[in-house]
Amino acid sequence: MPNLPMIPLFPAPSPVQELDGLRRALGGGPRLLVKRDDALPFAFGGNKVRKMQLVAADALKAGADTLITSGGIQSNHARVTAAAAAKLGLRCILVVNGSQPDRLTGNALLDHLLGAEVRYVDDRSWRAPAMQAAAEELKSIGRKPYIIPIGASTPLGACGFVGAAAELRAQLDAPPHIIVHSTSSGGTQAGLIAGCASAMPGTKIIGISADESSASLCSTVEVLLHGIPELLGMLNGAFAGAAIDVDDRFVGGGYGVPTDESREAIELLARTEAIFLDPTYTAKAMAGLIARVRAGEFRDDQTVLFWHTGGQVGLFA
Repeated sequence: MPNLPMIPLFPAPSPVQELDGLRRALGGGPRLLVKRDDALPFAFGGNKVRKMQLVAADALKAGADTLITSGGIQSNHARVTAAAAAKLGLRCILVVNGSQPDRLTGNALLDHLLGAEVRYVDDRSWRAPAMQAAAEELKSIGRKPYIIPIGASTPLGACGFVGAAAELRAQLDAPPHIIVHSTSSGGTQAGLIAGCASAMPGTKIIGISADESSASLCSTVEVLLHGIPELLGMLNGAFAGAAIDVDDRFVGGGYGVPTDESREAIELLARTEAIFLDPTYTAKAMAGLIARVRAGEFRDDQTVLFWHTGGQVGLFA
């Protein structure tokens, strides 16, 4: 991968561990591994840190003095954006949907500690206009804002996971047959698909949706894949026809709403591996992996890797 401008926010790589305890609890099945992006040492880690290394570098290249982004009140992406801004000496404005809480907890507390300015809007539909309004307000007084779309799920942000796929391949004697991860804004999945196309071409990527329908997320991932080749110096259409597998059976009541399966996943992984999942994203993804193992969808001679995308701060929200 060409050396895209990057701000090093953590020392690579994140660990890969066996999940022997979980495998025993499930009665056998495939070899299970976990890629621990939850253990990245910057701002409580998570997949957003990999994206932010590239996006923040682009912001600095553009001469930005303020990062603007959006999400829910407990957004992991908002927390990482605020942390990057604090680290780089930039101002940060977060546009979040919902009412200002009486007591700050979880990511909202960390956003405050990091010095971010938080602006509240009634619902998701108001986030983009409010970000644009904040940017225009700053421009009018001579500042240089840089808007980061939700989740930093842009082709540039996705390239963080192109590099992550190469990082994983260097850690293993043989590539995993399947990678299972949580998918929501699509950037992580697009990056893994693009990265595995060269680093691990036989590896299947399965995204477990945290909120959106399979059709909607597949469309989002496809659009992001179209924008990656130019950044990597590849031919247009390099990933045309790439398999995009999104499982939306574990969404339950919607974004951030736990299910019986996700609650079981949180407790099972904690009690077998002392690894913590978050209720919004990774718990539903692990529930999807557990269901597939129990259904016998994977062979015993296969290796299945769970990419832990972080978010454990959500346990304290």
